[in-house]
Amino acid sequence: MLVAQKGDAMPRQRSIVSTDKAPAAVGPYSQAVRIGDLVYTAGQIPLDPSTGTLVSGPIEAQTRQVLKNISTVLDAANSGLDRVVKMTVFMTDLGQFQHMNAVYAEFFPSGPPARSAVEVSALPLGADIEMEAVAVCG
Repeated sequence: MLVAQKGDAMPRQRSIVSTDKAPAAVGPYSQAVRIGDLVYTAGQIPLDPSTGTLVSGPIEAQTRQVLKNISTVLDAANSGLDRVVKMTVFMTDLGQFQHMNAVYAEFFPSGPPARSAVEVSALPLGADIEMEAVAVCG
């Protein structure tokens, strides 16, 4: 599908990003969509891609799996965590924010992206955390 941007001389190609190294979509959506130099990931929950099951346990373990999943999807888009410009974090309990944040800091040790964090009443498959990213690619 071609998408014209205002002021563009030529339309930009929209492409679907997919990898079997990250959890498969659990609904009618793509793991990520790339347009131009940006990639937009779908929300990732703490699914283990090798088993398709939700990682249980403390928020630290769940956060680590979510960020690994996002990293894998970004790699498939010719990007990476070091190129993320915006992250959104959804949690069912913001009381766990400090614990999530400690793991998050391991993945973004310097120059972290802009970020929003919101508490939600529920997430897919009963997950406690979900994250999505926007990153530069190429």
